[in-house]
Amino acid sequence: MTSGFWAALLWWLPGLPALGAAVLLLGGRRTDRWGHLLATALAGLAAVAALASVTAMIGRDETARTVTSTGWQVIEAGDFRVDAALRLDQLSVCFVLLITVVGTLIHVYSIGYMAHDGDRRRFFAYLNLFLAAMLVLVLADGYLGIYLGWEGVGLASYLLIGFWQHKPSAATAAKKAFVVNRVGDFGFVIALMIMFATVGSVGFGDVFGAVDTATESTLTWICLLLLLAACAKSAQVPLQAWLLDAMEGPTPVSALIHAATMVTAGVYLITRSAPLFDAAPGAQTAVLVVGAVTLLFGAIIGCAKDDIKKALAASTMSQIGYMVLAAGLGPAGYALAIAHLLGHGFFKAGLFLGAGSVMHAMDDETDMRRYGGLARLMPVTFVTFGFGYLALIGIPPFSGFFTKDGIIETALAAGGVRGTLLFVVTVLGAGLTAYYMTRVMAMTFFGERRWAEPPADTQSAAPEPVEAPAVMTVPMIVLAVGSLLLGGFLVIGGTLADWLAPVVGAPEHHDGPLSAAAVTAIVLVVVAIGIALAWRRYGTRPVPVVAPTEVGVLTVAARRDLYGDAFNEGVFEAPGRALTAAAVLVEDRAVARIPEGLGAGVTGLSRLSRGLQTGFVRSYAASILVGTLVIGVLTWVVSAL
Repeated sequence: MTSGFWAALLWWLPGLPALGAAVLLLGGRRTDRWGHLLATALAGLAAVAALASVTAMIGRDETARTVTSTGWQVIEAGDFRVDAALRLDQLSVCFVLLITVVGTLIHVYSIGYMAHDGDRRRFFAYLNLFLAAMLVLVLADGYLGIYLGWEGVGLASYLLIGFWQHKPSAATAAKKAFVVNRVGDFGFVIALMIMFATVGSVGFGDVFGAVDTATESTLTWICLLLLLAACAKSAQVPLQAWLLDAMEGPTPVSALIHAATMVTAGVYLITRSAPLFDAAPGAQTAVLVVGAVTLLFGAIIGCAKDDIKKALAASTMSQIGYMVLAAGLGPAGYALAIAHLLGHGFFKAGLFLGAGSVMHAMDDETDMRRYGGLARLMPVTFVTFGFGYLALIGIPPFSGFFTKDGIIETALAAGGVRGTLLFVVTVLGAGLTAYYMTRVMAMTFFGERRWAEPPADTQSAAPEPVEAPAVMTVPMIVLAVGSLLLGGFLVIGGTLADWLAPVVGAPEHHDGPLSAAAVTAIVLVVVAIGIALAWRRYGTRPVPVVAPTEVGVLTVAARRDLYGDAFNEGVFEAPGRALTAAAVLVEDRAVARIPEGLGAGVTGLSRLSRGLQTGFVRSYAASILVGTLVIGVLTWVVSAL
């Protein structure tokens, strides 16, 4: 097929889910009976188009794999011109595949999960909108296009997180996610302004082409502002606080946000901007610090969460930290960041859908302390969730073993004190991951049943949880297979690194102080220790239904999300409220009285001038006489001078 066909196909990738969203939202209740099927079919067609695109890309020469398509002119002001244009290259196609394939599986799962919700049609419309916005973001041929998708993703996440608006907690969580992301958006906007002021354009080609002529300080500021935007979308410190609250949305939303859409956007932005970050070492170091801090931050929080979805959310925060850290390693780490992102997309989606299956069977209960013994009753959920668990903690031959261990090895190879610190942090993170995920497995699937008994005055037995229907379990099985196979396929032999080299640069290989086998052995030993400690505490002992209150300081801090909300409130919200109160005081005491003072002045002047208007001719004649004398005297004085 011609290149024109593939260029035209680009518009169908975001266009198909966008069409579904439009039909369902504009069609209203008339589409209730079949809207979910239309949305799922259009998402599936987008996945087919994505698979066809990557197949065609593989068949072309490396220099001819990028396909661009310009639609129409959006902005023209002097020499500044912005066109609506899409770009499919080796980097964007990875995200397109993840978004459409995993997104379609989540759509299928949602058919069963949302079967009894009266607003299911609207939910599927928002899912389609989410896919469309994310596809625009990763396909945009320029930073302004990315920003358009960026804002669309923010809108869709707000609608989906707050989908059950009748719950105050859901409405609050949606607003929180929206506000925090607006902080990151502000950084993105300023970065666009600096690009335009420096280069006169926001297109990839022009911006990247100006790297050699721009000053390092300018590039550093652009990159730091882009990092701020990435921190908000990918829930990295210090803008991570919204992610755990976002679990108030339906579980398929959590799977979509954590696996295929929103949190991957920040990693995409950093990787797409590789030429800028490579030329700004200070900003690259900031990326490393953010990733390292966040991977520990999320892992510590995950160790103390009893809500199964929040434990998985903390895990996402931590795993995205690994990806951000890898991206901060430059050309040596970009491919590993994307490999871990793709593998994580499958096993984290599987974990969230598995959590949804458990909740579906447990009457929407999310507290793991009220689970227990579900492995026998829900075997498909147990096995598929177990595959995701093994992939996440990095047990060979599952995906996480290849992708996360690759990041750890590359971090150590950075050398010096930096490499040693990064190695310690990443290995410690692996151990904590093994601990909190084993805790999740033990509390959910093993031990004695802890769910509620029926009332004492009834003769019926407690209803036992049952396996989810096939429409929910089939997507879980597909994701479990991906959790097993994808990581090795991407990493072994440098498959993904070679594929991405034309976009992010060829990976730089450095020998570290330890061999790859030694690093693997150390990591697996630490992971085994984490598993053993968690199993000893939660697998061999009774789990109390109510969480103990007598716990250590670190546990209290972790339960409170390491005081992320308290920090934001103390550093930003409280001063903001004080500033607002001061502004209101100035408004009431000063600004608001200016019109009153002007009015009073005009009134007083009117009273004075009114006294001159007597209505008597003799008064006016006297005024004319006095005025004439004054003018005469002044004229004489001026002439005398």
